[in-house]
Amino acid sequence: MSKNITRFQVDSQQRQPERVMLVGVSLADDFQGNAQIRHQLFQAAMTEAGELIRASGGELVHEASCKRDRAHQALFVGRGKAEELAELVAEYEIDLVVFNHALTPTQERNLEHVLQCRVLDRVGLILAIFAQRARSQEGRLQVELAQLTHLSSRLVRGYGHLQSQRGGIGLKGPGETQLETDRRLISQKITTLKRRLQEVRQQRATQRQSRHHNRMKTFALVGYTNAGKSSLFNRLTKAEVLAKDQLFATLDTTVRRLYLNDEVSILLSDTVGFVRDLPHELVAAFAATLEETALADVLIHVVDVSHPEYERQMDDVNQVLKQIHANHLPQLIVYNKIDQLPPEQQQAGIWRNHQHRPEAVRISVRDNIGLDQLRLALTELADQQDQNE
Repeated sequence: MSKNITRFQVDSQQRQPERVMLVGVSLADDFQGNAQIRHQLFQAAMTEAGELIRASGGELVHEASCKRDRAHQALFVGRGKAEELAELVAEYEIDLVVFNHALTPTQERNLEHVLQCRVLDRVGLILAIFAQRARSQEGRLQVELAQLTHLSSRLVRGYGHLQSQRGGIGLKGPGETQLETDRRLISQKITTLKRRLQEVRQQRATQRQSRHHNRMKTFALVGYTNAGKSSLFNRLTKAEVLAKDQLFATLDTTVRRLYLNDEVSILLSDTVGFVRDLPHELVAAFAATLEETALADVLIHVVDVSHPEYERQMDDVNQVLKQIHANHLPQLIVYNKIDQLPPEQQQAGIWRNHQHRPEAVRISVRDNIGLDQLRLALTELADQQDQNE
């Protein structure tokens, strides 16, 4: 096989999933609260990282963690801990080490040298999942742009190049050839991708003008990944969007007309879920897709209310909405998965604010609970939008 295999290419002959070790470092400034709360938040972050690894197709075989006041400049975890991790890599026959943090290019390269295996940080892991999941031409363009932007600061890699022939997580996608990778070529490719995505944005603008001409309001589903957005979308519109109990099952935007009653119909859009510390490369690259959210009339914020950290997830979603300048839009909070709560907390219904406007709805998409109330709330909000014009 040629040694000029591209940075993100996957070897189709690879049969077994990569054996992955997850590393988490509890830094002094990472979480707020007392020791118990900080530990709970750290564990929740590690659990989510494990789900990301499984979503990427990797086999999580070991977790390692430690505490530090601040990140080590060269190795993030420090020399002694890095050597301990190297021993674990050998003991568990690890193919890939994932750090649940953002690493600098220097830290990533130094860690690969010490650990003698490939290293991905949280950003690279999320990019890897997006590379595997993108299906539409637009989605692939956006992932390619995000990967190349990320790669531009990581042109010279260590162990990753020695093992690139094997393929694996984070080795799927566009990229450039190994050590011959040229920053100028990447820059040219990024420019081309941005131009093509601008054309996509113009096409979307034309489509939106057509919808506006038809005077139909657009409601956009937003929420943390795996909150149940696509399942709700399918239930309401009878669509067949991929809906799995898996992080980032949906990347491509889908828009369907939703009939609410004889007088009211809306356009409902489903798009990519958000996640804590969503890489800025992805936010920038997915501008064309996220614009569907930013230009909606109303946001339907779907929340997995059964998740122990659902309030933090809501905050994370609102942070991304702020990044894409959509935080000013009216929101309807949809608390999903009430069927997984204790019986005394499973009541469905509409919660209203002091102006009697629908503010939140409690539902279970799986058990078809509360969906009539949700449709009623959507109808009221659509009528209010018409009255505001």
